[in-house]
Amino acid sequence: MRKITFRSEHYYHLYNRGINHQCIFFSEENWGFFIKRLREYCTPDIIEMIAYCLMPTHYHFLVHLKHNELSKNIMQPFTVSYTKAINKQQGRTGPLFQGPFKAKLVDKNEYLLHLSRYIHLNPVHAGLVNRVEEWIFSSYRDHINLRKGSFPKFDIILGQFPSSQAYSNFVESYTESEKKIIEHLMLD
Repeated sequence: MRKITFRSEHYYHLYNRGINHQCIFFSEENWGFFIKRLREYCTPDIIEMIAYCLMPTHYHFLVHLKHNELSKNIMQPFTVSYTKAINKQQGRTGPLFQGPFKAKLVDKNEYLLHLSRYIHLNPVHAGLVNRVEEWIFSSYRDHINLRKGSFPKFDIILGQFPSSQAYSNFVESYTESEKKIIEHLMLD
């Protein structure tokens, strides 16, 4: 039973990882297929994707919920669909993800901003890239005008900065001491 109640017009951090911390992407095509399926299930009338980052073993989504039925009608069919496709492609059986997705209510604007930064910095902190804009499997490139994607609704974050460059400066100015801010906000 999920402890969190999903309510429309609220922001949420959704995330999950591969079972036993294993990969959820096995080939180059898997990354694009994941996004394609995500777009099919997470339509703008139900979920506005604010920021996302796909990592080899997990994913992070920052969403604005437009509809209350997130678990049963959106995320569960999405992850089951992706898992079935991967299982068929890889000749495997069983779950791909470590249980149901996790969700946290994002109820403070400060949390929203710092969480978007945290999500976008994941590949840098994992040592996959040196600079955040090098990782193509996140919405960061859309946020800073390096890609003209239509999936993330980045004006919610960018509307709080004078320019996309100011947001880029905010993301890149992250320090380890600010990690405590995120941890504190996540616990409140």
